Amino acid sequence: MPGFELFGDLERKQVNDVLDNGVLMRYGFDGMRNGHWKAKELEKELENTFQVNHVQLVSSGTAAVSVALAAAGVGAGDEVIIPTFTFVASFEAVMALGAIPILVDIDDTLTINPTAVVKAITPKTKAVMIVQMCGSMGDMDALQTICTKHKLLLVEDACQAIGGTYKRKPLGSIGDLGCFSFDFVKTITCGEGGAVISNNKQYYTNSDHYSDHGHDHIGNDRGAETHPFLGYNFRISELHAAVGLAQVKRLPEFLAIQKKNFGIIRDALSQIPEVTFRTVPNGGEESCAFLNFFLPDLEIARNVSAGFKENGVDGCFHYYDNNWHYVRKWDHLKELKSLFPISEEVKEGLKYLQTKEFPQSDHYIGRNISCLIKLSWTEAQVKERASKMVEVIKASLLKL
Repeated sequence: MPGFELFGDLERKQVNDVLDNGVLMRYGFDGMRNGHWKAKELEKELENTFQVNHVQLVSSGTAAVSVALAAAGVGAGDEVIIPTFTFVASFEAVMALGAIPILVDIDDTLTINPTAVVKAITPKTKAVMIVQMCGSMGDMDALQTICTKHKLLLVEDACQAIGGTYKRKPLGSIGDLGCFSFDFVKTITCGEGGAVISNNKQYYTNSDHYSDHGHDHIGNDRGAETHPFLGYNFRISELHAAVGLAQVKRLPEFLAIQKKNFGIIRDALSQIPEVTFRTVPNGGEESCAFLNFFLPDLEIARNVSAGFKENGVDGCFHYYDNNWHYVRKWDHLKELKSLFPISEEVKEGLKYLQTKEFPQSDHYIGRNISCLIKLSWTEAQVKERASKMVEVIKASLLKL
C-alpha cells in the first residue's frame, strides 16, 4: 500500500487511451470515444473482484458513503451508528445527508463493538456502519444478526480494506452496501475515486442516478434523459477510472507483496512477549495493508511511536493523539464548527458528544501502533525495518 508506488506502462496506456480520444467525462460523447468507456470497464472488473452484482463508481470514498446511505433512504434526522476509530469522512458523509452520526466504542478488532452497537440503537437508528480500518474486519456475523433483528442497514466502509476477506467473501460485499475509496494512498488508486457496491438492484439504480444529478441514464441522448429524483454530482472522470482500471488488474500482485512484507515484520515483532496483535475474527483474512499491534500501555506506545520517528521508521501511527482518525481530537465535530448553519435536529442529536467518554476505545487505541506496509520495499529493507522496530520496542520496554 499504496498502488501509486508501482505505476507502470499499464497505467500509462489506459490514461493515454482517454487522452487520445479526448473524452474525459464518463457519460455522453459516444461518437468521439472510439469504443473507450473506462468507468464502465472498471465497474465490470470490480464486480468480479468483489463478487457482487452491481458497482457504481463515484468521485471518492466519502462520496461513496453518502451515496450508499442516500440510495437506501437514509437522511434527515436518521441515526447512523459508526465507530470512534475511523476517518473524519465517516461522520462528514453522514452529516451531509442531514443524518446524525452516533459514535460507539471499538473492540480489539479495532472496529465497531457489536455490544456497543446494541446499546446505541434507538427508534431513530437506520443503519450500522462498520469501518474496516487498516485492512481488517470486526465480528461480521454478530453485526449481521443485530441488523437483521432490528431491521437496520449494514453498511461496510471498506475504504482501507480492499483485498481483505471474511469467510471467503470480499470485505464490502457482506452487508447491504459496501463503500470503497481509490484515493492516492489506497492499495489501488484512481488518484481520486470511490465505489458503491451492492447485490440490491434498487440500491444500485438509486446510486447510479443520485451520483449524476438524478439522470436516469436511459437511451443514448444525455439531453433527453429524465430525472426521477433529485441528485448531486459525485461522478468519477474517465481519466481517474483509467488509472483504476490498470490498478485493479494488478491487485493480486499488490496483495501478494503486502502479505509478504507484513509477514516478515509480524514474525519479528512476535518474538517480543509484550507485543500483541489485533484480533482477526475466525474466517477473516486481513488485506495486510497495515500491521497493527498493541503495547502494554499508553506511555510505552507513545515512547515507541517517538522512537520509531527518531530512528527513521516512517509510516507508523499512534492514533490516540491523531486528529484525523480518532474521536479524542475531533473538536470541530464536537463544537459543530460549520461554515453553514447545522439543523437543530442534528445539533440536538450530537449533544451527547459534549460529555460522552469512550474508555474502551481509549484502552485499545492508546496502546495501538499501526504501520502501513509499502509495496516498494525490497526484502532487505523490510528486514532492516523489522530489526529497527524490534530494537526500539525493546528499548522502550527496558525503561519501565
